[in-house]
Amino acid sequence: MKLRHPLLFSMIAAAITGMVPATVWAHGDAAHAKKPAPTISAEEKPFGRQGDPKKINRTITLDMSDAMRFTPAELKIKQGETIKFVVKNSGKMMHELVLGTMKELKEHGELMKKHPGMEHDEPYMAHVKPGGKEAIVWQFTKAGEFNYACLIPGHFEAGMVGRITVTAK
Repeated sequence: MKLRHPLLFSMIAAAITGMVPATVWAHGDAAHAKKPAPTISAEEKPFGRQGDPKKINRTITLDMSDAMRFTPAELKIKQGETIKFVVKNSGKMMHELVLGTMKELKEHGELMKKHPGMEHDEPYMAHVKPGGKEAIVWQFTKAGEFNYACLIPGHFEAGMVGRITVTAK
């Protein structure tokens, strides 16, 4: 086929090319680059700090149910241990696991009642959709009695609380 109007052909080709998003044409290294490792917070809480995923001492699976209970409901951990919590939601409603002192959990629970749609992105919290699972890596740097709870309004009050005993080295 012989083109009678090469300039017209070039203009049509340019117009069609301009309609295709640049991401279709781009290949680059971005899609193949490794994601940067998440930053580990050095913030110390009364119940410990975010753990290094490369230094996990053991993994504990916690199940949350619509019976408003955690299984297991009590944990024994040694001071200094880094625990990977695999938090599973076997229920049909949203649940969460928040680590903390009882005082902090009660205060946060009251705040949740006032702002039920509040978003969280803390390393000691996992929000788990029905049938889903999430992970928390936490290092228990201090001995003592700590807790975990679901702070979705009504869940804490219904007894969705567990206890962690951290024994001194």
